Amino acid sequence: MRRYLGILAIVAAVPLTAHAQEDPTRPSAQGDVSVTVYNNGPSLIQDIRRLDLPRGVSRQEFPDVSAQIMPQTVSFEAADTGIVEQNFDYDLLSPDALMDKAVGSTITLIRTNPATGAETRERAKVLAVNGGVVVQIGERIEILRDDGQPVRVVFDKIPPNLRAKPTLSVTLDSARSGARPATLAYLTQGLGWSADYVSLYDEAKGTVDVQGWVTLRNSTGTTFTNANTLLVAGTPRLAQSGGYRPGYAPQPPRPPVRSAGTESADREQLGDFYIYPLKDRTTIANAQTKQVSFLDVRSVPARKAYEYRVGWLGSTADPQSFSSVIKFSSSRDGGLGDALPAGTVRFYMRDARGDPQFIGESAIPHTPVGSSLALATGDAFDVKVQYTVEKRERLSSSKWRTTMRYVLTNAKSQPVTADLQQTGLYGETRIVEESLASTRVSADIVEWRVPVPANGEAVVTATFETKY
Repeated sequence: MRRYLGILAIVAAVPLTAHAQEDPTRPSAQGDVSVTVYNNGPSLIQDIRRLDLPRGVSRQEFPDVSAQIMPQTVSFEAADTGIVEQNFDYDLLSPDALMDKAVGSTITLIRTNPATGAETRERAKVLAVNGGVVVQIGERIEILRDDGQPVRVVFDKIPPNLRAKPTLSVTLDSARSGARPATLAYLTQGLGWSADYVSLYDEAKGTVDVQGWVTLRNSTGTTFTNANTLLVAGTPRLAQSGGYRPGYAPQPPRPPVRSAGTESADREQLGDFYIYPLKDRTTIANAQTKQVSFLDVRSVPARKAYEYRVGWLGSTADPQSFSSVIKFSSSRDGGLGDALPAGTVRFYMRDARGDPQFIGESAIPHTPVGSSLALATGDAFDVKVQYTVEKRERLSSSKWRTTMRYVLTNAKSQPVTADLQQTGLYGETRIVEESLASTRVSADIVEWRVPVPANGEAVVTATFETKY
């Protein structure tokens, strides 16, 4: 109602006899509910209710379905019963909806004199609610205003198509009368989950402790009571109206998974997806975020590294910070030992007082067991690099020679080893000369592991021959 020029602190008093069966305080009408929640996209609801059906055609109502149900996905199954028609009534009871539906009808306005407390009642016909409520009282036309005068609006009845809760109505044709279980299944938007990881890194020991949490969200407008819940790590493909874009697969500049694992996880699978079931039945309340632990591993071997990637022909006038990266494995032998659903890994370290402090976070995709991970936590304060194209000459119509110079500095009181990468080395690229031996890490990237002394610097030079 506040959108109608903020009409007052309006209370809509309505006789509820017409829809007493839709009392929002009554217990849920759901039966045995199972919920399958995917990371993104629609989730599957299966609700087994016991119905007492008459023989022949009848209309059955299913309240307490999701307010974001996808009606085209509904399936219904009951013995000796077929579906004739189904309707989803999602126009929910609210002060705004009541006033919208009251256009052309007569309501009662009760005004209270703030000085005397006396009430006056007037019958008014609602003419319009376009940006405000326009009513006709006798021979005069009036706009309800937020003028500080207490006003209540009393409606004579609830419109038949307004529901206190989202309701699916199904017209059934039953071959016999009697009670039987009926399974209602549908897809809905508004449910989702993600993984969140809390990681405590111990630099002195070279280990990391990792706890994994499932964060489950419900914005469907409906509470699912005592539900058997499965969480599926993966997103089933959905038909898209925008068309298919072959070959479109954007990659992060510094991927967190450096090598994909080849070990199988000891988890139930659904097709090519992993399942993370909640141990016990749970109530997933509307507008609720719920967290459940699924991983708790201690003292996993880990090490901190410094990484920087240089683009082809890149030069910088100012020193650039290396990324601080923590590297560890998801393998069973010396790693986390589990398949990791996509989520955010947050890292903490203990300060000099022993208190854990946040040092950064990084996102990971769905990651199989046995993968090598390198997760950036932020930019290093003391370890930097400055790089320039020192010389570039054309040797022929199809050959160039380029010399790069990289100056690495370390303001720490202890030496570090920095992983410096040069990208863009596609095609027939050769390194004809380099001051430090490099390693080819991919088709277009070489890496130097550069020792940089404490409070000092190191210089790397490399000469490339390319077609461009």
